[in-house]
Amino acid sequence: MQYLYAALIGLLGGVAGGMFGIGGGIVMVPAMIFLLKTDPKIAIGTSLAVIVPTAIVGTFRHYSFANIDWRVAFMLAPTALIGGWIGPQIAEKMPVLGLKRAFGVLLLLAGLKLLTGR
Repeated sequence: MQYLYAALIGLLGGVAGGMFGIGGGIVMVPAMIFLLKTDPKIAIGTSLAVIVPTAIVGTFRHYSFANIDWRVAFMLAPTALIGGWIGPQIAEKMPVLGLKRAFGVLLLLAGLKLLTGR
């Protein structure tokens, strides 16, 4: 059953990643925590490892539709890399419950922003 859950989580994460530019954090992490009983910190690291090939494939597909602003991508990349280095250090120091709550607040705020259209 765990392999079936993992396959479904991967598929949903991949579709969400390709459609919305998300997947790892919003789809895979909660699904791994609840369905696969994965420790939240392990789920975060695992989703990052999985999202790399997903992002590469999604980037090529979006490139074929001319949906990439490379100028903006290159402006974002340096600080995103720095954030990608710092973020795991912060997560490692946080208690699991605090990390889960912070993630929940992030999802709620993002959801409200999307729903209100502001």
